[in-house]
Amino acid sequence: MKRTLIISIFFLFSILLFAQGNEKAKIIVGTKIAKPFVINNGNEFSGISFELWNKIAKELNVEYEAKVFGLQELIDAVNNKEVDVAVSPLTITSEREKLFDFTHPYFTTGLSIATTNKSKNNLLSVAQNIFSKQFLNVVLLIFLVLFLVGFFVWLFERKKNKEQFGDGVTKGLGSSFWWAAVTMTTVGYGDKAPKTIGGRTIALIWMFAGLIMISGFTAAIASALTVDSLEYDISNLNDLHNLRVGTVVNSSSVEYLNQNGVNFITAENVEAGISMIQENKLDAFIYDAPILKYFIKTNNISNQIKILPLVLNPISYGFAIPQNSELREKINRILLKEIDNSEWKTIVNSYLGN
Repeated sequence: MKRTLIISIFFLFSILLFAQGNEKAKIIVGTKIAKPFVINNGNEFSGISFELWNKIAKELNVEYEAKVFGLQELIDAVNNKEVDVAVSPLTITSEREKLFDFTHPYFTTGLSIATTNKSKNNLLSVAQNIFSKQFLNVVLLIFLVLFLVGFFVWLFERKKNKEQFGDGVTKGLGSSFWWAAVTMTTVGYGDKAPKTIGGRTIALIWMFAGLIMISGFTAAIASALTVDSLEYDISNLNDLHNLRVGTVVNSSSVEYLNQNGVNFITAENVEAGISMIQENKLDAFIYDAPILKYFIKTNNISNQIKILPLVLNPISYGFAIPQNSELREKINRILLKEIDNSEWKTIVNSYLGN
């Protein structure tokens, strides 16, 4: 009887040890909703980041409890070791690396610009361009140059070429102005021509200078009359300095805009920022390209908002982990294996398109 009891106790103890050895560890995962990388489906999460994380968690043989934070709260939670890992599209930056560790990057993208999709393709817009202060200043400058060239030719020709540039100051200057104009435009009617050495010297210089001036003037007119000109001409970072710019509060784009001296205001999230463009409170909204594109696509507002092809700053996403965590190396090994296969590319394309 005693022997049977000892065997039973030993058998029960072995079962408990086996169960304990196979029990999955449980960790706390912090996240921030950021479609298409993190999508909240009630009690479950999906999206590009969680598609990858679920594969990693399975290989690590861990269970996890996900907690949702705001961006700054998530950063603080990792820094204070309130979570074991942050599964979210967190941009890897030097400032954040001082607070906690990152895994290897699992997605590389860049900052893009969202702006209104309206174009200046109506007669009113063309008229506004033609009668703009800048355009009128160009015309005024050309008339001034024509008068000066004509005046100097008249000085040389008024006595020795009276039949073309003489017969009084008013008529003589008028003839000189006419000659300067037709020479600049390369029309050259031939009804007026300087005969003195001084007049012909000025004429020769003016012929070459006129070619340059008429090219610039033609370009100015073409720019004003272009029917496809955009409401906001943004071709590089410097163009943002004259616009009302916005971005998401506490995001990596805040750091980028500050470093480049661009004034901006912040919105709580992408939805709020896009709404500010639609309400004409912003000219441009700067944020991560895939998140902007996904929002515009899923909300079917591509006829109102567009993403410019300009990429401002390449960025990489990684999972954030408290400093000196044992999870980092384990996650890295699995992460590199997973993103290197064709299945991962299929997953990404299913959310973002090819």
